[in-house]
Amino acid sequence: MEFRSLRFLAFLFVMLAISHASLPSEDYWKLVLPHTPMPKVIRDLLQPKGLRSVEASTSYCTIQIIFNKAFQSTGEDAHYDSDGGSFFLETDLHPGKKMKLNLAITTNEAVFLPHQVAESIPFSSNKLSEILSRFSLKENSAEAEVIKKALEECEKPAMEGEAKYCAKSLESLIEFSTSKLGSRNVNVLTNDVETMTSQEYEFGVGMNKIANKSVVCHEVYYPYAVFYCHAFAKTRTYMIPLVGADGSKFKAVATCHIDTSAWHPKHVAFKVLNVKPGTVPVCHFIQSNDMVWIPK
Repeated sequence: MEFRSLRFLAFLFVMLAISHASLPSEDYWKLVLPHTPMPKVIRDLLQPKGLRSVEASTSYCTIQIIFNKAFQSTGEDAHYDSDGGSFFLETDLHPGKKMKLNLAITTNEAVFLPHQVAESIPFSSNKLSEILSRFSLKENSAEAEVIKKALEECEKPAMEGEAKYCAKSLESLIEFSTSKLGSRNVNVLTNDVETMTSQEYEFGVGMNKIANKSVVCHEVYYPYAVFYCHAFAKTRTYMIPLVGADGSKFKAVATCHIDTSAWHPKHVAFKVLNVKPGTVPVCHFIQSNDMVWIPK
């Protein structure tokens, strides 16, 4: 009888967590990061939304997981503009520099799962069939291909000087990022923009170097919220004012990689900038779904 009661209580707890997804995650954030404002990029992932849902069974409950068919591919250059337009050299960091940019917010309408639920769902290429079965997806479907590529990307070995991790819950995102920074006294930065059109932007006056150490997290296209987070040994982070050709103004976050000697020689950045690995610092803006964790 006691065991059944415990199971029933566990069922109620998880169902409440799913029904009111913002409450436990916000409480955890406030507990471990009491002096760090939660960015909108994360806050939006705590509210149920999306185009359609599929079921995923756990040992004690059935949860509804959002998966948008308007996915986009993953891969070596998936965290940047497909044409490499967000890359520039650190020597370009001066007022008047002009670039065509498209950092607009895109989303797969996913939401964070409660930590225990996320950990109970397989997340491995060798469990792909089981994952697809849980989400009621066909093996040859477009969604299955997105899941397969996301898992492969998460399982790639880290480059020299890189620490990487795919966080499947807000709790694991916090723990990885703060552990790599060695502190919970952190700031979480995102682009200061709600809407953005693809156009030419000019670097404005007042750009600042804000950190020499960071963890960058990119949203992964998956049935529920997953972030590909990585930290490199040598980086510099800047906040850059941008002025659009239409007069719009906002601030964007850029990360400069000081040592690119371990990057693939055919990386899109080298093609765009016409430089070779390990020769000069390479910088890029983050996309508006992404975030950068830095120490205060």
